[in-house]
Amino acid sequence: MLSKVAVVLNDNLAMFEFGVVCEVFGLDRTAQGLPAFDFRVCGLEPGKPLKSSTPGIHVTPDYGLEELRDADLVAIPAFPIRDGKVKVDPRVIDAVRDAAAAGATVLTVCSGAFLAGAAGLLDGRKCTTHWSYVDLLAEQYPLATVDPDVLFVDEGNLITSAGTAAGIDACLHLVRRELGSSVANAIARRMVVPPQRDGGQRQFIERPVVACETEGLSDTLHWMGENLELAHSVESLAARSAMSTRTFARRFAAETGTTPVKWLTGQRVLLAKQLLEDTDMDLESLSHRCGFGSGALLRHHFQRQVGIAPVEYRRRFGARVS
Repeated sequence: MLSKVAVVLNDNLAMFEFGVVCEVFGLDRTAQGLPAFDFRVCGLEPGKPLKSSTPGIHVTPDYGLEELRDADLVAIPAFPIRDGKVKVDPRVIDAVRDAAAAGATVLTVCSGAFLAGAAGLLDGRKCTTHWSYVDLLAEQYPLATVDPDVLFVDEGNLITSAGTAAGIDACLHLVRRELGSSVANAIARRMVVPPQRDGGQRQFIERPVVACETEGLSDTLHWMGENLELAHSVESLAARSAMSTRTFARRFAAETGTTPVKWLTGQRVLLAKQLLEDTDMDLESLSHRCGFGSGALLRHHFQRQVGIAPVEYRRRFGARVS
């Protein structure tokens, strides 16, 4: 059952993420035959304006934390993580923890996962957040399993989502789960968004070339990046770096955190993404330009790293090439 929805606001709240929750749960769409939610915007001090991350905009919660007690859903929009720390009043943390213990589903958008973590709701569970926060979340809550790639994670009474627009996917997923596809699809149509993106779809993250402190490896990495279409072996790369194969492999792993083969594959996928976005090059030609050698090998590695097929990626992100 999904009837009462309580949104917990913190100071410097992120307006887009708050707006996502309002758009899905806060608008009266009964005229279109959709169910109404008892929507409550809650804060530590009802009636006191809270700053948003957008200059000049404040939001005033009408309700206090007591509204969380019998909520079916407690939604936590994003808020700033300053100096790697969550600055939230302990009373807010306690209210979220008590609501979860009373049976509420908790849904977080982006950095809202840190409040769920502070309430002890991530321990022993799989979760996600914006890709720029995943390492920090894993560090602060080591008992959680943080997935850096997915759009959202459904753990039953805990749903965590990645950055910004992934919150739309998580909210619509919850509506579909609780109220059915017809309701979720109708809301999606009103929002003019895709009715369903699978939670396991990857976050589209650009992974830049890893900075390298060793001069010999820095030159080699630059050369590899400029010559991705060539065949490379650990032996040839070690010779180019004037190192033994064993020393090269050890230093490469120490500097980049991965192996030469995995590094090359990652850079080739990044180049493939760029070419899919900016050109109309056919997949076979594109695969050779990126060093994969065949369209089949390109599709294999692209799907594995990005989460969708190259053709679908081009359909979504490619520019029209005249």
